[in-house]
Amino acid sequence: MKTVRHKVRLGVNIDHVATLRNARGQGHPSITRAAETVLAAGADSITIHLREDRRHIRDADVAQLMQHIRAPLNLEMAATAEMTAIACHHRPAYVCLVPERRMEVTTEGGLNLVALSHHIQPCVSALKAAGIKVSLFIDADDAQVQAAALLGAHAIELHTGPYAAADDQHQAHALQRLTQAAALGARLGLRIHAGHGLTFDNAGRVAAIPQVEELNIGHFLVGEALWHGLDAVVRQMIGVICSAQQVANGPIDHVHST
Repeated sequence: MKTVRHKVRLGVNIDHVATLRNARGQGHPSITRAAETVLAAGADSITIHLREDRRHIRDADVAQLMQHIRAPLNLEMAATAEMTAIACHHRPAYVCLVPERRMEVTTEGGLNLVALSHHIQPCVSALKAAGIKVSLFIDADDAQVQAAALLGAHAIELHTGPYAAADDQHQAHALQRLTQAAALGARLGLRIHAGHGLTFDNAGRVAAIPQVEELNIGHFLVGEALWHGLDAVVRQMIGVICSAQQVANGPIDHVHST
């Protein structure tokens, strides 16, 4: 008999709805409406990245979403004093600390916790003191997973970019690294999330990793929504996740903790 496993949650990143809005400098399309749409379609949470350069999400968006949505908000941010103060003011359900460089197009890799733990620890401690669950965006590397546990994080978000970008010859190895990192993290008491570069074609194999509890997906869904609508693509991604879990692990328990 197969073990009953909790449903993998889907967090939808709506940063690029803000990118489209900012192209005209006005209020359309609405970030709040986008959040409400994906939640009505079955998504479990909303993810936004408040970058230091404010290239898409802006401070007012954080306040507006905290006020209007009735679901967990996952705020991605750099581990800076400014961002820590903003997060502690708004108190989202989650903060995911990510590396950030002004010239990058998107997040290019995970945090180097081994090298930067002294810099990140004060931020983690302040966020936890404010009642915020802290997630750390890291590469699938044993040393980084162990460092995340030592920092007292609630969760890690495994960087799936290398897996998503790998060709057929190398994808199995990249998936194995994710699987090993997830297993180690769970043994160390960490919740396991994953994201970056996931699509209808590759998300299922990550969702099937037994310890993974949440996938965060954004750019692909917003792009696909241009042809099929935001509601439809979120529902399709939920179907991909659930189907992959059922094939790999049998029955799914839809009642679970965060």
